[in-house]
Amino acid sequence: MHRKHDASERRETRGRLARALLGLAAGVAISLSVAIPVSAAGTSHAARSDHASQGSSAWHRLRKHPRARKQDQGSREDLRNTGSATGLGQLNGVLPANKLTLESAIEINLSKEYARLPIYPGTAPNPQTGELEKVWYILEDASDKGLADDLGVNYAPKLQDMAVSCPECVQTVTEENPSPANNHFGPAVIHFAGAPDFSPEREAVPGPTGFPLKSFKPGADVPAGDAYSPFIKIAGSDVIYNAPIVATGEGPFDVTTHSNTGDRVIGIHIGSEQHAPSGQFGESWADLLFVKGFDAGQPIVYLSTDAGQPLTAVLERSTYVPALNNVSFNGGDDFLGSARERLFGFINGQTGANNPQAQGFQHLALDGSVGENASQENTKFINSLRVGGDLLNVFGDFPTLVSPRHSDAYSPLWDAQLALWTPLAIKLGIDKRQIDENTVLNLAANHPEWVTGINLETGEPAPYGSVGVDINCAVLGYTATAPTEGLEPNAPNSQFPPR
Repeated sequence: MHRKHDASERRETRGRLARALLGLAAGVAISLSVAIPVSAAGTSHAARSDHASQGSSAWHRLRKHPRARKQDQGSREDLRNTGSATGLGQLNGVLPANKLTLESAIEINLSKEYARLPIYPGTAPNPQTGELEKVWYILEDASDKGLADDLGVNYAPKLQDMAVSCPECVQTVTEENPSPANNHFGPAVIHFAGAPDFSPEREAVPGPTGFPLKSFKPGADVPAGDAYSPFIKIAGSDVIYNAPIVATGEGPFDVTTHSNTGDRVIGIHIGSEQHAPSGQFGESWADLLFVKGFDAGQPIVYLSTDAGQPLTAVLERSTYVPALNNVSFNGGDDFLGSARERLFGFINGQTGANNPQAQGFQHLALDGSVGENASQENTKFINSLRVGGDLLNVFGDFPTLVSPRHSDAYSPLWDAQLALWTPLAIKLGIDKRQIDENTVLNLAANHPEWVTGINLETGEPAPYGSVGVDINCAVLGYTATAPTEGLEPNAPNSQFPPR
């Protein structure tokens, strides 16, 4: 159990926090400690008076899947919705296909924490040598409804705005036109203009309170001058696809220290593809570590692949793509020209693997094995995530929301709004896990004495809103009931675009 910090610790300067948080927007690795208002951990919060229940503000209390396949022993035992896994929906077995938004997913294995997705062949210049090499990419989203349906990916019309004010945010690729003899059935090779460098070794060392990290370094990045972006359009077409490269080379693939794969890749299978027996197709796939979160009061799973800031890339185990920092536009959400949608994170939420209210950056750093390499053999790491050791962010618009105004506003490029619980909120026990966008926005609008934003330059509380952090996180599906609408209406004058 993590001990609660006393009042004197809370009063320590926020300047150190500011320098750490600036890593979200700058490329400088830093090593420092920090004390900020810290929530109590473990069972201490459960024993508090119930000022606010899970996913609610203080004034408004919120309110059988098929038989799982037999699991392996050890880290694969069936879990129950207790501790920090409370409210996370199905935890064991394979997610039913009717709960997927990314319908092309082959399998979402909740016992082993992976999403098995098809991978497709391409070529790209090696970022270190410039020589062409084989690359493998996944498909997650498309800006055209018909093509999204055809490919079994998420429909994300906001992708059409990806190049607004940022031409380099969309990579133009070319596609081969193979002869029948060379391709009886299967994908054509895509020629990328750039590719990530997966060779750096990821570093994430927790600080005294978990977050900010003492030191960090992305495990995959895009070198200066490289043309890579995960968002592509094929020459001759205006459709934008979310197609991150997740591995390079012909194999063998390093799915332990990730020297030629993304930091979330924990398995790769290269199928027979075009060389399969007559009338058959041998599909290639990768197993990628998914992330848990919430939308409209329901638990969801998603995949994080890229980020526009180095610290964000470390925390998300994703590729640092500097160009994405300039995607249109900070604070834009659903306004004209914005390619982004909002997600909501908490810097100093509660911690503790046995705490059903655990959430946020400090929870990830202390309880989510943030410094471990992702691999199927690392049972400690897999278990920490199975029991809820993720950030558990709250997402905004989602493909299953009833209103097209919200379902069509989904974008995989998320604009982070980061919050601090104030010392008063922590004292009153209001710093509970949040699970709904509207509830968070109403808290920020009506109760700045409980929830504030943060000024990344000073570390002081600031007006709530965008902090200049963006992440490419395509949604995969939901693990309980489909998100359909917010848990409460928007409060007057909250940060919700007027309609």
